[in-house]
Amino acid sequence: MCGRYALGVRLAYIQQRMQEQGMQVDEAPDDDAVRETFNFAPGNFGAVYRAEVTDKESYNAQQDADSEHQTQHLEKGKDNTVIKYKLQSMKWGLIPFWTKRQPDYGSMMRTINCRDDSLIEDSGMWTTMKRRKRCIVVCQGFYEWLKKGPGGKEKVPHFIRRKDGELMCFAGLWDCVSYEGSDEKLYTYTVITTSSNSYLKFLHERMPVILDSGGEAMNKWLDPSQKTWSKDLQSLLKPYEGELECYPVPKEVGKVGNNSPNFIVPVDSKENKSNIANFFANTKTKENLEPSPKKETLSPKVKMVKDDDRPTKDSEWSEDNAPKPVPAVKREHSPETARPVEERKKQKINSDLTGVSPQKKKSRSATRNIPMKKSSEMKGADGSQRITSFFKK
Repeated sequence: MCGRYALGVRLAYIQQRMQEQGMQVDEAPDDDAVRETFNFAPGNFGAVYRAEVTDKESYNAQQDADSEHQTQHLEKGKDNTVIKYKLQSMKWGLIPFWTKRQPDYGSMMRTINCRDDSLIEDSGMWTTMKRRKRCIVVCQGFYEWLKKGPGGKEKVPHFIRRKDGELMCFAGLWDCVSYEGSDEKLYTYTVITTSSNSYLKFLHERMPVILDSGGEAMNKWLDPSQKTWSKDLQSLLKPYEGELECYPVPKEVGKVGNNSPNFIVPVDSKENKSNIANFFANTKTKENLEPSPKKETLSPKVKMVKDDDRPTKDSEWSEDNAPKPVPAVKREHSPETARPVEERKKQKINSDLTGVSPQKKKSRSATRNIPMKKSSEMKGADGSQRITSFFKK
């Protein structure tokens, strides 16, 4: 299963890394089209890489690079077409093209993953997508929760990433839908899962299908000339055989809306323990994902960053969507006792300052109308108000 992953890098960085690994990117949206977060949840718009068949003349009009090898790779005997590779913003949670009305959140959650064994038979919901709409979902790694304690009540989040630190590529399917009465197109995707490899068996029985960037398996998976489902394509959906890293991370990642670069740092690392301030900072992603070293002693001041775009919700329990705190209850005296208590406090403070006994001062009537003093007389030498002035208000 894959229900949460990390995508704390900009789209421009993803494009650069893919091109360095020999993956062609002919088109990509702006950075703000993809959700940049270390706690990527279903319903967010992520980075999806796919191939698209286009007219060669139109392609050459937009691209200066030579694409002859792409033409030969596409379809034999069709010289007027070429493969165009694009990074695209899509919503996580596949919605089939035949859907007429926007589904509820629960329905969308059922299609965030697609089991590999559900694709064996050439029929069912995924038939159209697996034949013509295969894609790659790009991320830094994914989260899984280890159940511990009696009944598995305690859940410890773990982060899984490639050991070489490169971007992780999931095999996925995509689709495009236009709801009834609307011309707007919505692109959505799902992540294909398979049985866990021996390294991750202790954590969960299933894991996403991971393909190596620019490898033969990825090229086969994306090839748009392959329009029928075959055993060759099905064989690509298997547990990852490369080296992975898996380690526990802060439990705050379990709350949707929380975001911190510390979520992909081991909880027992020195950087994580001494970097509490970064948890609240909602730091924007840097190309270097390792947090800068901090002093062992923590500063008493922690800078908070407010996200104005996220409304407060009473049903949510996250640092970004936290309910407003209940105001403290001020204990007050009854009207009958309020004035005598104030008088006694005032007399005691005045006697401490002047040395005059309260008995020697004239008593004041509780019903006497006393004029208000000027603000300059109510302040002390340092500009602060005296406690006696506070109680007169």
